Amino acid sequence: MGYANLLIFCSVAIMAWFLVIYFLPRMLLNVYRRAILTQGFEGPIPANTLATAPQAIFADPLHPPASATKLATTGVNHDTLPTVGVLDLKKGPQVLHVPDMGGRYYSVQLTGPNNTIFAYVGKRTTGTKAGDYLIVGPGWKGRVPSGVKQIVSPNNSVLVIGRTLVECNSDLSTAYDLAKQIQLTPLNQ
Repeated sequence: MGYANLLIFCSVAIMAWFLVIYFLPRMLLNVYRRAILTQGFEGPIPANTLATAPQAIFADPLHPPASATKLATTGVNHDTLPTVGVLDLKKGPQVLHVPDMGGRYYSVQLTGPNNTIFAYVGKRTTGTKAGDYLIVGPGWKGRVPSGVKQIVSPNNSVLVIGRTLVECNSDLSTAYDLAKQIQLTPLNQ
């Protein structure tokens, strides 16, 4: 009887462990996605829109303005300025525009709802010149405009996390201006 109970306990523990490993990242990603859509940095960020953390929050995360949300002040680091958004590709493809970063480190990470990063745009992958990237959902059929690179998402829901390097306090306004130029527009515009 003792071994049977131990076998049942171990089986249940292993199943619980796999469930946590499988579902916890997805749940956390969903919580972050919902926080972006409902709270944002200083208010909700609509789908298919990017928002950059305000300079005041980035410069002093321990004393944020009263309008700031917890999303804006949690997990802040002091070398990259965050830009975030959620894409709903059921409404159609989106064009991600990045400006010429002049050699500055930046990255735009595209993550699916299963917490898989399926693409990066940034200094290490695409360089620092200006560029346009068409982000399309699965099964999209259409013409990619000339000079635009296509990125195929495995899902219609995409979490976008951008980072722009801030080299020092005096560089914050330049980095902020560049980060604000990372934008999304619908393909049909």
